[in-house]
Amino acid sequence: MGATMTQTSQPIVKPAARNRRVAGMDPDKRRQILDGAHAVFTAQGFDAASMSEIAAAASVSKGTLYVYFEDKEHLFVALIEREREVQKQGVYAALTDGPDLRDALARFGEGLVRLLCGGFAVSAHRIVIGVAERMPDLGREFYERGPKQGAYRLSQFLADKVGQGLLDIDDTYLAAVQFLDLCQSTILRPRLFNALREPPAEAEIRRVVDSAVDMFLARYGCRKT
Repeated sequence: MGATMTQTSQPIVKPAARNRRVAGMDPDKRRQILDGAHAVFTAQGFDAASMSEIAAAASVSKGTLYVYFEDKEHLFVALIEREREVQKQGVYAALTDGPDLRDALARFGEGLVRLLCGGFAVSAHRIVIGVAERMPDLGREFYERGPKQGAYRLSQFLADKVGQGLLDIDDTYLAAVQFLDLCQSTILRPRLFNALREPPAEAEIRRVVDSAVDMFLARYGCRKT
C-alpha cells in the first residue's frame, strides 16, 4: 500500500505518505507539548487558553503543535488521559494487592478521593462541565474514559467477590457506582465549587471512606451464619 510498481517490480515509496506516517510520532515532543498544555490549561482554563499560548509554553511552533493535535479539544482530552493513566494505576492496584475485602475497598476509596480532589483533576472536571453543553462529544469521552471506566473496573472486582461468596449483589455495576458516590460524599462537590480551596486532610478522607465502606458492606456483605 502507498507504493506503485515499475516494470522491474521495484517499489517507489511516496515521500508524502511516508512523512504523514512518522509525523507526530516523537514521544518526547508529544510529552513536551502536553507539559506546556498542562501549564496553560491549569492557569487559564479551557476557553481562555489558545493554541498559540500552548505552543509558546511548550517551546514548539504552532505548526508543530497541529501536527500532533488537530485542535484544542483533542489536545485537552489527550492531556486528561495522560494524567489519569499516571494516577489511576495506584488506585486500581488496591483492588489486587491484598485478600482482605474491607481493606481493599478502603484503600481504593481513599486513593480515588485523593485523585479526584487533586488540583489537576478538579480543574479538568470544571473545564469539562463548563464546555460539555456545546461540546457534548468531549463531555462523553471524558465520562467514558474516566468515571465509567472506573466504575466498570470496580464492578469486575465486586463480581469476583460475589463469586467467592463474600458479597451478595445482583447488579455489580450499580453497586460500584453507589460505592464511588459514597466515597466522594461531602468532599468532591465542595472542591468542584471551590468552597473547599485545598484538598481534604487525610484524616477526613479516611473518615468519609470508612463510613462508605461500612454502609456498602452493611447493604451488600454476606452475613455469616
